[in-house]
Amino acid sequence: MTQTENKAVAYDVQQGVATLTMQSAPVNALSRALRVGLIDGIEQAINDESVKAIVVTSALPIFSGGADISEFAGGDLSPNLPEVLEKIENASKPVVAVLPGPAFGGGLEVALACHHRITFADNKVGLPEVNLGILPGAGGTQRLPRLADAQTALTMIVTGKPTSVLKLPGVFDKISDKPEHLLEDTKAYLASLGGATAIKRTCDISLTMSDETQAVFDAVVAQTKKASKGFFAPLKCIEAVRGAYTLAFEDGLKNEGKLFMECMNTPQARAQQHFFFAERAAGHVSDFDKSTPERAIEKVAIIGAGTMGGGIAMNFANAGIPVTMLELKEEALQKGLALIRKNYENSAKKGKLTQEQVESRMALLSGTTTYDDLSDVDLVIEAVFEKMEVKKTVFSTLDRVCKPGAILASNTSTLDIDEIATSTSRPQDVIGLHFFSPANVMRLLEVVKAEKTSPEVIKTCMKMAKRIKKVAVLVGVCFGFVGNRMIEPYGREANRLLLEGASPEQVDKVLTDFGMPMGPFTMGDMAGLDIGYYVRQSRQEHIAHDPAYGAVADRLVEMDRNGLKTGRGTYNYEPGSRVPIPDPEVLDIAKKEAQRLGVEQRSDISDDEILVRVMFSLINEGACILEEGIAAKSSDIDVIYVYGYGFPVFRGGPMQYADEVGLQTILDKLTTYRDQLGDYGKMWLEPSDLLVKLAQEGGSFKHYKK
Repeated sequence: MTQTENKAVAYDVQQGVATLTMQSAPVNALSRALRVGLIDGIEQAINDESVKAIVVTSALPIFSGGADISEFAGGDLSPNLPEVLEKIENASKPVVAVLPGPAFGGGLEVALACHHRITFADNKVGLPEVNLGILPGAGGTQRLPRLADAQTALTMIVTGKPTSVLKLPGVFDKISDKPEHLLEDTKAYLASLGGATAIKRTCDISLTMSDETQAVFDAVVAQTKKASKGFFAPLKCIEAVRGAYTLAFEDGLKNEGKLFMECMNTPQARAQQHFFFAERAAGHVSDFDKSTPERAIEKVAIIGAGTMGGGIAMNFANAGIPVTMLELKEEALQKGLALIRKNYENSAKKGKLTQEQVESRMALLSGTTTYDDLSDVDLVIEAVFEKMEVKKTVFSTLDRVCKPGAILASNTSTLDIDEIATSTSRPQDVIGLHFFSPANVMRLLEVVKAEKTSPEVIKTCMKMAKRIKKVAVLVGVCFGFVGNRMIEPYGREANRLLLEGASPEQVDKVLTDFGMPMGPFTMGDMAGLDIGYYVRQSRQEHIAHDPAYGAVADRLVEMDRNGLKTGRGTYNYEPGSRVPIPDPEVLDIAKKEAQRLGVEQRSDISDDEILVRVMFSLINEGACILEEGIAAKSSDIDVIYVYGYGFPVFRGGPMQYADEVGLQTILDKLTTYRDQLGDYGKMWLEPSDLLVKLAQEGGSFKHYKK
């Protein structure tokens, strides 16, 4: 028996089997240390005459999460992963990968290079590189097609989604019923190996492009072009896999490497990798540390059983946390609970939940019409009408009935949390939890810290967000916080362009071509134009100096054109349809409003002007937010916009997009339109001080620290 300890890979020989155990927490990322450990272990086993077979496995509940992408920035990459896999595949003794948990990316590529693979039935594996704007770069596009059929290999590589091992019988030689049987089954499998036939090199399998396989490729290409508009890597993934069928293995690997580098050197890859780190960095805040205590959240109350309140409640029920919903009228309460049941029943019909799960989640939900029933909750979230007096009345009542230490949260999307907190005797326990609609679907949660919110309340809410499967971003108090404050100039410029002569469909097309899921006018119709109208009415002191502000939208609401829900908004809608139909009457309304307000209409509004004025205004507001410290870092703004507003991840978020375009370019174009548009330009398109400063210094939002 021989044992060799390595920090990343342990080496152990027993009864003629050398076991290389990866042990690099938390996910066995394939760092240089781990790659060296694997290559050294393989060489040691090959040179040991007592060793008859080699096992590569993991001491963690995951086989490997894949490449250490922090190494993408440079450093010593030798030996690189392809070299390690070549050493494994060409080993003169059988190498068996034993997966006690998931294998992703480079981790799965390691397993594919082994001669045999063993795992258990509930396990999943995947090649998610496409989500980082790249493709598998260590032979994954060449080895997976040799073990799985073309459709399966293409789907896994092009979508990056995890796949059940039960759907990969050609990949795995043995699949245990349960994880606890893995060791016993591995011993039996190793005992069955014998002779040279035990070395089954994946690279020796030959593939040809049959008519049937070509048809699969054609279908996947057509589907990918439609589903992955704006992304670079998906079609390159298909090109790489095609090489497995049309090139010799070594040439296929070279082709994969060439395509990998093509992907790496794109703005999409930079954006997607930026976002990967941004999402993880959002949870790292300076407002608390490891020593900060955390409060237990075992029982929650929601004030308001409407669409938003019900959606919020579902998040907690889904996580197994009991929820009490409060409405002052029994009828409203029952209506809210019935809507939640309907949502769960719809999920069950789609096969996403079992009926048993529906009932167990509904059992966690209870209702009340009296505040006194909330005396023992740990967290209460208010989701009532967006009016300050209403909110303050609710919080004053909660202050009276809730136990000491209960967290009092508001789901307000725009109102001042500091002012809300003044209606309580415990401002340290007050916080904003801004869920996005529909709250049971959208992953973003803006956690809004007020001036007196305690560190332990902030920490508790950030940790709680993970528990209910939300991506939490900590922000400060201002009108609209980060997301809705930035969407205001975005919508303002879109509406102003309509007044100046652009059509709603032109503006919307520019933004959807950019990658937004819908344009600003379609978005307004879907949300309800009356919502924006009420916000403008409540903010008259901030916008009264511009009599043309939102003028066309105001007229539409006054004509009861509130959007999809009334069948008419900026667009018209057929009954039961969400497809917007352009309405010439809206252009007439815009023309009359322009004449009334003395705004000159133009027929030469370009797509570039629309993109600059709408998108660059949003970015400029983001710069103000960053400078004021409302957001701690630019990547937090990016996370909010990707998860809350559908900003295209292939652009990385608005601030990453600005950095990619260049801040001097952003500044120059904004300044151009500011100067061209006279008084209006001076009023609304003034570049922020931070944008000017960073552009002059050749800096970026990414590296800015307040």
